[in-house]
Amino acid sequence: MDVEASVQGGLMVNISKKSIVKSIAPSEDPPQVLTLSNLDLLSGRFPVSYFYFYRKPASDDGDFAFIVEALKSSLAATLAHFYPFAGRIVPNPNTGEPEIVCDNTGALVLEADASRDLNRLDFHNLNQFMQGKLVDIQPDFPVQVQVTKYSCGSISLTFSFDHALGDASAFGKFLLSWSEISRNIPISCRPNHSRNLRPRIPPTYHSSLDQAFLKCTLEDILNIPTPNTLLKRLYHVEYESISNLQKLASSDGRSRTKIEAFSAYLWKMMVRAINVELHANCKMGWLVDGRGRMGDGDSDPSPDYIGNVLSLAVGEASIEDLKNGTIADVSSKVHEAISEVTTRSHFLDLIDWIECHRPGLMLSRVVLGQGGPTLVVSSGRRFPVAELDFGFGNPVLGTVCSTIEKIGLSYVNQRSSARGDGSWTVSAILRPELAAAFESDPILQPMSTRHLQL
Repeated sequence: MDVEASVQGGLMVNISKKSIVKSIAPSEDPPQVLTLSNLDLLSGRFPVSYFYFYRKPASDDGDFAFIVEALKSSLAATLAHFYPFAGRIVPNPNTGEPEIVCDNTGALVLEADASRDLNRLDFHNLNQFMQGKLVDIQPDFPVQVQVTKYSCGSISLTFSFDHALGDASAFGKFLLSWSEISRNIPISCRPNHSRNLRPRIPPTYHSSLDQAFLKCTLEDILNIPTPNTLLKRLYHVEYESISNLQKLASSDGRSRTKIEAFSAYLWKMMVRAINVELHANCKMGWLVDGRGRMGDGDSDPSPDYIGNVLSLAVGEASIEDLKNGTIADVSSKVHEAISEVTTRSHFLDLIDWIECHRPGLMLSRVVLGQGGPTLVVSSGRRFPVAELDFGFGNPVLGTVCSTIEKIGLSYVNQRSSARGDGSWTVSAILRPELAAAFESDPILQPMSTRHLQL
C-alpha cells in the first residue's frame, strides 16, 4: 500500500491510497483539444483549493471505504458532464500557451487518515493546519480530491483545481453537480464548455488597462516582494456584525451591499497596518465575475459557462481620507471602483487587451506588488457551502484555501458559513502587519470549533 505521512503541529496525516477516476461516457462528444479563452490565459495556472469538513456519518452506510467508493462513482458520473476536468493541460507546441487535451486522463483521488479528532484542530491557523497535509498538489492532474478520515470518524474533503479550468463560479457548479449526482437528483447545471470569449476584429481597448495589467515574465513572478511568511488565517463574522456594517454604509441614503460595507470596514482597518512615512495612499481590489454583466449576445457567457470570466477592480484612496471618512464615505469609494468594471465594455476591452499582448504571462500590476499596499476582496456568496451534501450529511465548514507562497498583496475571501444563519466564513492571506490588525479586531473572530458547533 502506498503510504505517505505528513506531520506538522501535532497532526499527522497518512495518505493510504491513490486512485485515478476517469469519466464514464461523456454526455456529449467532446473536442480532442479545448482552446483556452483569453480570460483563461489571464487567470494563469496556479491551483485553487477548497476544503469541507463533515461530522461522523450517522447512517449505517458511514463506513469510510463505502463512502470513498461512492464518491468515486459519483465523481466519474460528474466528469461526464465536466469532461475538460478529466483532461490534461499541456502547452500548445506552436504557441506555448496552455490548452486542455480532453483525453479522459482522469482526476486524482487520495484517501487519508488523520491522527486527531476534528474538534481538536486549530481552524484559525491555516499555515500549520493545511499546508502539506490536506492539500498536496500534483500538477499532472488538473483536478485532485483528498478524502480524509479523522480519529473521531469525521471526514474532510479537499478539492484542488487548476485555475485554467475555470474560476470560482465554474468550480462551484462542478461541486454542486457532484453533490447532486451523489444524492441521485438531477443536476441543476447544464455546463457550457464553449470557451467562446473571443476578441473583436480588430481588437481595441481603453488605455486604462495598460495601467491595470501588464505582460510579465516568470522571473517577475518569482521576484514578487513578499515577506518571509504570508499568514493564512480563517475567521468567523456574525450576521449581526455584517448587518450593522451595511446599515452604517447606507446611512447617507444610498443603499450599499453587504460586501461593499465589509470592504469599507476592511479598507479603514488597513490604515492601522501601513507605515504612513512610506505610503500616502493604499489600494483595495475586488474580483468581479463577468457572467450576467456582459449582456445577452450570442457570444456572451451564460450563468453555466465553465471557464474564467474574471476581472479585477482596483480603487485607491489616501490614508488620511480612509482614516477620517465614515463607513458610508468609504463604501461609496468601494461602489465607484467596482462599478468601473461591471460593464460589458470593460470585459470586451480586457479580452482585446490580452489578445494584443499574447503570447506570454499577463497579470494585474497589484498582484505583482506594484503600486503600494493592496488588499483584494473576493465574494463567494453564491458558492455552495451548506448545499454540498455528498450523501453523508451537510458540512460544518466549507471555504477556500491557498497554497500560494508568492503574492504581492493581501487577500480576503468571504462566503456564507455552513451554519445557514447569515454568518460568514472569511479566509485570508495576510502580510504580518495586516494580520496583527485583524487579530485585534472584534468583528473578525478567529475561527474555532465553537463557531463550527462541534
